[in-house]
Amino acid sequence: MRTLTCERCGQRVFFENLACDACGAALGFVPAELGFGAFEIGGDGGWQRLAEGAVAQRPCSNYRLEGVCNWMLPADSAEALCLSCRTTHVIPALGKPENRDHWARIEQAKRRLFYSLAALKLPAPSKDDDAEHGLSFHFLEQVTPQQRVLTGHDMGVITLNISEADDARREQMRAHLHEPYRTLLGHFRHEIGHYYWDRLVSGSGWLAEFRTLFGDERADYGQALQQHYGGPLADWRSSFISSYASAHPWEDWAECWAHYMHIQDGLESAAAWGLRLERALPGGAPVIAQPLGREAELAPALIEQWLPISQFINAMDRSLGSYDSYPFAMPTPVIEKLDFIHRLLAAVGRGELAMNFSRNIFSRS
Repeated sequence: MRTLTCERCGQRVFFENLACDACGAALGFVPAELGFGAFEIGGDGGWQRLAEGAVAQRPCSNYRLEGVCNWMLPADSAEALCLSCRTTHVIPALGKPENRDHWARIEQAKRRLFYSLAALKLPAPSKDDDAEHGLSFHFLEQVTPQQRVLTGHDMGVITLNISEADDARREQMRAHLHEPYRTLLGHFRHEIGHYYWDRLVSGSGWLAEFRTLFGDERADYGQALQQHYGGPLADWRSSFISSYASAHPWEDWAECWAHYMHIQDGLESAAAWGLRLERALPGGAPVIAQPLGREAELAPALIEQWLPISQFINAMDRSLGSYDSYPFAMPTPVIEKLDFIHRLLAAVGRGELAMNFSRNIFSRS
């Protein structure tokens, strides 16, 4: 993530902040600007932007009324909710105090997802705006053992079991499934990968290359998962980013998509903080963090930037007695799959790949 500062005093602020600790201004993230606006809240409840000439904004209803958001929308917008909250259509019953906390943590992770999508210039419309091709997030509580709530994606509907917002329960699932990594943001990045496969790859001129790299997605999905849970491929590490990626080409794509987003946001954050590793390799040149360039080759950035930076992050984790933040390796086939995603997004950026959306979404605020 890029450097975020208070619009009034220039103090560094963080993505979750509601106010500037230095000058006291109320803060609201402005998605169109990928930065924070600074505001004064009047006695009438109105939000006055403090930067002269800046576009007037007002808070998302979930910011003002529910306390689970910190995003803004244009003051003249007909919508009540921000771009991220507009895609949430089902929330857990708020009669349980812990469910409100779960909802807030889930929305926070989802806003990080939407930040990255905006940085990649990928539309993410709500099904309210594009009923056929839009997004709808359902955050569900499993209330009985018989009614299982499974996290997943189906035709733009992304379902998340709210127990994933409970650190202890999520860690229990991570250990039970022998997963090295399990986070709310990781779930969102994986499931949005399924969504963008439908928007970008399905039926496009990139499908043949996809099948060469990832496999034929027409293979029976249910049977593939059944075989995977019976025991993953013994040599999956030679070709896949994770064990689950080896289950089916769709899961391989979604896992690689999630990791591409990890790398994109991770390198942007490292560059924003001015990270420079003087001793990444004994006797080697310093590593100076740089954001991923849309048109630059991906493999050199992975090898020369992400590999040493992720090793540094993992070394810090171990120093603090924590798990590795990035417990993954990248064999050549994985790099080739990530490069496919990189080239695909570059083509989108150049306008060479038409995305599968309804046209009217591009005229909405």
